Amino acid sequence: MPQSLAFTDDETTLLADAQLFRRKAVITAKIRRMLEGTHRALQAALPVVTLMTPPGFDSKAHQLVKGEHLEDFPYQYLDYPKHFQNGHTFTFRTLVWWGHYVVCALLLEGGELRQYKQQLLGRYHQVAGRGLELSLAPALWEWKRGEGYTFPITHDRKAQIAAIVAERSLIKVLRCFSFEDVNIQNGQLPHVACETFQAMLPIVTR
Repeated sequence: MPQSLAFTDDETTLLADAQLFRRKAVITAKIRRMLEGTHRALQAALPVVTLMTPPGFDSKAHQLVKGEHLEDFPYQYLDYPKHFQNGHTFTFRTLVWWGHYVVCALLLEGGELRQYKQQLLGRYHQVAGRGLELSLAPALWEWKRGEGYTFPITHDRKAQIAAIVAERSLIKVLRCFSFEDVNIQNGQLPHVACETFQAMLPIVTR
C-alpha cells in the first residue's frame, strides 16, 4: 500500500513553525563560529608537538563541512589536522551531530598504522582513563557509540584493546560529549576539542 502523502497534524505544526527554522539557523551559525574557533585553537597547539605523519601531510590543510543527512540528522564538522591521501588517513574530526552529541575523533589509516598501534600500547596508561573510546566499526565513518560500536579505553583493559587493534586496518579513537555538558552549552567547544586532541597525542607523537 503506498505511503500516504497527507501531512499529519504534527507534521503540519512543524512545517508551520517558522521560529523553529529561525532557531535552527541561529544555532547553525553559532556552531560554525565554534568550529572556526576550534580550528584556531588547534592551529596554536600543533606547532609545539612533533607528529608522526604520513607522506605529503600538510599541517595547514583543513575543512569545515555542513550537511543534513548523517542518518537523517543535520551535522557540522571540522577536520584539522586533515589528511586523506593515497590510502593514508591522519585526521582529527570535531563533529557536531544534531540529535546525538559532539564527537572528537582521531582517524588513522595507512602505512604508519603499525607505529600508531605500537604507540597506543606502549604509552597505554597515558591514554587510558581520559574518557576515550576505541571504535569497533570496520570503517572510519560510523559515528554511533556504545556496546558493539565502541570500547572504552580504561586502565584495566589494555589486553582487550591490544587484541582489538592487532587485527585492525585502521584506528579510530573518539570521545563524545552530550549537548548538556556545561562546556558545550557555554560555547567552549575549542577547549573541549583541544583537550581531547592532547589526550590522544601519545598515539601519534614522536
